[in-house]
Amino acid sequence: MASLSCSPDDLAPLINHTAAANYLCNQFDSISRKLNDTTYAVDNTYLLFSAYLVFAMQLGFAMLCAGSVRAKNTMNIMLTNVLDAAAGGLSYYLFGFAFAFGGPSNGFIGRHFFGLRDYPIPTGDYSFFLYQWAFAIAAAGITSGSIAERTQFVAYLIYSSFLTGFVYPIVSHWFWSADGWASATRSDGKVLFGSGVIDFAGSGVVHMVGGIAGLWGALIEGPRIGRFDRTGRSVALRGHSASLVVLGSFLLWFGWYGFNPGSFFTIAKGYGGSGYYGQWSAIGRTAVTTTLAGSTAALTTLFSKRLLVGHWNVTDVCNGLLGGFAAITSGCAVVEPWAAIVCGFVAAWVLIGLNKLATKVEYDDPLEAAQLHGGCGAWGVLFTGLFAKREYVEEIYGIGRPCGALMGGGGKLVAAQVIQIVVVCGWVTATMAPLFYGLHKMNLLRISRDDETAGMDLTRHGGFAYAYHDDEDDSSRGVGLMMRKIEPASASPSPPAAPQV
Repeated sequence: MASLSCSPDDLAPLINHTAAANYLCNQFDSISRKLNDTTYAVDNTYLLFSAYLVFAMQLGFAMLCAGSVRAKNTMNIMLTNVLDAAAGGLSYYLFGFAFAFGGPSNGFIGRHFFGLRDYPIPTGDYSFFLYQWAFAIAAAGITSGSIAERTQFVAYLIYSSFLTGFVYPIVSHWFWSADGWASATRSDGKVLFGSGVIDFAGSGVVHMVGGIAGLWGALIEGPRIGRFDRTGRSVALRGHSASLVVLGSFLLWFGWYGFNPGSFFTIAKGYGGSGYYGQWSAIGRTAVTTTLAGSTAALTTLFSKRLLVGHWNVTDVCNGLLGGFAAITSGCAVVEPWAAIVCGFVAAWVLIGLNKLATKVEYDDPLEAAQLHGGCGAWGVLFTGLFAKREYVEEIYGIGRPCGALMGGGGKLVAAQVIQIVVVCGWVTATMAPLFYGLHKMNLLRISRDDETAGMDLTRHGGFAYAYHDDEDDSSRGVGLMMRKIEPASASPSPPAAPQV
């Protein structure tokens, strides 16, 4: 916001009184400071609220994961979601934020603000750290879905800390930092192909990173026991609660309104021209494009799966919905609402096609995380290079930037987007694949066959997520499922007692 300025020397001749001029200018300066403080407070409150929404997505991930696995592994998957947030909080505080945004630095990695030392700064406050941390743990949460129901707890701890503390921050530095080599907001103006990569809220930075990491984890671990029979035929291992899947999907939908619109970081910014139009309008438009992409993907999945398999499946619809959200996340701020419908429609078919391919190659991902976040995220990055509108690109990134190829902008933005897809795939592969392979060779990755068959809730966590019977409640004996050890029966019945004489 432009500050008000007042000079007593300029004002005194107009009112013929120097003291009055000084007084008036002091009042103007005071008002200007108050307005600047208010603007800063409004913007920080907006960013904090957005951070809270994104963090609430962890609850959505937890519910979605819990409903998508079998009941015997519910406690395990819930615990891993808590671990993603807790371990990610420490690792991102100590290293991740510095690697991502620790400027001034080079184009590859940040090198300041370790443990938030010398932070905040005039251009960033604690609200920005909290917001970026919520993004980092979202990437780790995506990965946990791919390797669910068969992964050792220590492996979760190691990969989650490594992903949020090093792998993800490097990618976010490349594309979001003012020093990143491919960032569209690069401070020196030397942007890639004259445009930089437009990944506004992270189809590539967040979703592709989490999805590709999960892909390698699931590939190295192999499918769950019983997922494919000896002939290679797919056997459905359905999650135990569609209710939790729907609840988790709605929570994620709600949180996405902090994920995408919140990535503006500020709200009290005008764009000039009409007084009613400013960044607040762009934020509203971003929420609309997010809604339309997810809704279109959900409906496309609903009718497509009805035609393909013959029934209406709520779990498939929820995954389609999330695939649409993952795809629109890159270009949500720079495309028209009608283009978001195109994005969601294609994203649904990308997910359906990748699921077909996964079954064919005997790839097992309980939550379809690699297909949903990795595949739909890659489509979203490419979609932005095709449909970004010049007016919206210039509002956010500056005058003269190339727009989408189908919107008259040539191929520069598309080329930058393709490079992002390639380097994200390469970087995550080069870092996470060796990590998972090393854990596998050290027998720290997959649980034993017996533990997997019995379920990790019982063998690794000391109980079940659901209490089927209370041993202290005598009135309930004989009702419901009694989960207790059954001793083997004797081979022959005991002889009857001799009669008393």
